[in-house]
Amino acid sequence: MSLRRFGIAAFALLAPLWNGGLALAEQRFPPPEFETGYKMPAITTPAPRGLAMEYVDVAVLVTALGVAAWLVHRKRSRRGLIVLSLFSLVYFGFYRKGCICPIGAPQNVAYGLFNPDYAIPVTALAFFLVPLLFSLFSGRTFCSGVCPHGALQDLVLIKPVKVPLWLEQGLSIVPYIFLGAGVLFAATGAGFVICRFDPFIPLFRMTGSFFILCLAGGFLLTSLFVGRPFCRFLCPYGALLRLGSLVSKWRVRITPDYCTQCRLCEQSCPFGAIREPLVATANPAALAPDRRRLGWLLLLLPVLIAVGAWGGSKLSVPASRLHPTVALAEKYLDPKKPAPTPGSATPETLALTRADENAEAILTTAAAVRRKFDVGGWWFGGWVGLVVGLRLVSLSTRTARADFEPDRGSCYACGRCYLACPNERVRVGLLSPAEAAGLNANRAASRVAASART
Repeated sequence: MSLRRFGIAAFALLAPLWNGGLALAEQRFPPPEFETGYKMPAITTPAPRGLAMEYVDVAVLVTALGVAAWLVHRKRSRRGLIVLSLFSLVYFGFYRKGCICPIGAPQNVAYGLFNPDYAIPVTALAFFLVPLLFSLFSGRTFCSGVCPHGALQDLVLIKPVKVPLWLEQGLSIVPYIFLGAGVLFAATGAGFVICRFDPFIPLFRMTGSFFILCLAGGFLLTSLFVGRPFCRFLCPYGALLRLGSLVSKWRVRITPDYCTQCRLCEQSCPFGAIREPLVATANPAALAPDRRRLGWLLLLLPVLIAVGAWGGSKLSVPASRLHPTVALAEKYLDPKKPAPTPGSATPETLALTRADENAEAILTTAAAVRRKFDVGGWWFGGWVGLVVGLRLVSLSTRTARADFEPDRGSCYACGRCYLACPNERVRVGLLSPAEAAGLNANRAASRVAASART
């Protein structure tokens, strides 16, 4: 992929996120005081579970992760992963209604770190840490068959379409930006935006706003043809698991024996995670352009961080308005605010009336929140600049590979590539060695013919 294409994809993606993404937020005010006899509507959020049952959830998570690691690295069973995915979808998805889940857990951690009055629940901390610890040893086994979001997308995939590599690389920075935004809003107390815009939670709970339900339908429709679009291009926790899997002790190995270069595994992967062999260049002169480009990108990295931090600081004021107290304070100070009229009070005017009774406390709290966003905006913008810079740097580095191998960060350990390999089919008794040799010979002849045509 060229750096020019990556820049086009990244700019096209960052522009709506930075300039128009805040438009999706809704104004929120404290609920008005109702007269006696009013019945509050039914709450759509699941009721808290007992502590013992929460520990049961953690035990199920650890067990499922252990089973997934065994199925991926020892059993090498795609069928077993499908069964585990169905169990996870039923238990963590529809039974537990998507809560508690590791995807939103970074927000709990961020809120607890920056708000001393909040104690992080042990179960939330466990759901955040345990899959990350597993990723350091066995890669993205949480994604392979434990995450209900991934299971739902994987089970509806019927006709995979390859996403161009340049577009995949450009979109791959979005989960890190979404993660940074989730941490910023959670740390400042503005809300848990990762959970608010999670497209699959409404499906698990059978309820949700029209916008989120349309978003869920869009992701499910896309999942019919694009492998795990949410996991690849939006999931913030997947970004953390990607980093952990890059240094994992064990990785997915396609063939149990030797690679015959048949490319069948590459065709079987719906996520474009399998990389072709790359021979290291022995001539130092041939590497000179790549080294110069890498050097310039490393020098550019601090500039991108500084520019991103400056841009993030400019977004701090509009972003702070997503906090309900800041929004209420600005409405209260607005000279054009609506005046309360007897007999026709609205939630907005009732909130303003209550704010007038406690104006000093509301304005003080709003000022403190605004200061948090002033600092957080610099950090968030710097984080975005760092993500973009490191992605550009990664595109200028090469890893020598002798065989077709899954990229550690991009591989979801789904197991599809196992039975695509003729050597694996021989190992499990689905092919004889002679049949595998014939298949490899036919594939080699096809590659030679294709090379001759081109």
